[in-house]
Amino acid sequence: QGQLVESGGGLVQAGGSLRLSCAASGRTFITYEMAWFRQAPGKEREFVATINWRGDTKDYADSVKGRFTISRDNAKNTIYLQMNSLKPEDTAVYYCAAGKMLTPRPYEYRYWGQGTQVTVSS
Repeated sequence: QGQLVESGGGLVQAGGSLRLSCAASGRTFITYEMAWFRQAPGKEREFVATINWRGDTKDYADSVKGRFTISRDNAKNTIYLQMNSLKPEDTAVYYCAAGKMLTPRPYEYRYWGQGTQVTVSS
């Protein structure tokens, strides 16, 4: 069984930056498509960004385009989410996910991390 573990969340002021990491263990996710999702209290889980297994195809939600960057290091079995110019509306639990389809639909992803809290203060 594979396991994904997120880290890097925290409290930051609006306009600040955070870098989230998602480390995979138990199996290799090199050939998996990877994604970041987020869920705010009382809201559904929403798509943030995806990256294909080679790392050369990326997609972003409109709300984060130009501010967030997804990347991966297959040698380390890790993906990242660099978040700049953070806004209070970015406050949520952020989850990484792995699957065999590059898609913004969360139900297509088989493996999920436990999530890391990001809180942006105004």
